[in-house]
Amino acid sequence: MADEQVRVEVAFDGGQVLSVLVAAGAADELERALGGAAAGGAFALEAEDGRYTVALGKVVYVKRFTRESHVGFTP
Repeated sequence: MADEQVRVEVAFDGGQVLSVLVAAGAADELERALGGAAAGGAFALEAEDGRYTVALGKVVYVKRFTRESHVGFTP
């Protein structure tokens, strides 16, 4: 079974926000990395559209959406 996809928003010092769709496991790993973040640490985040390297010391907050919302009808 494939890992569930969740949307996360990563806000950085300076006001930039990265919004990506990632596997739930990747979101968990990001949260753990932030819990033990050193000032100069980095985290490679595999997203649906590519890989992002996040400077953990520059992260202000991470918002994890509970589910992906869709506009329109679902079959």
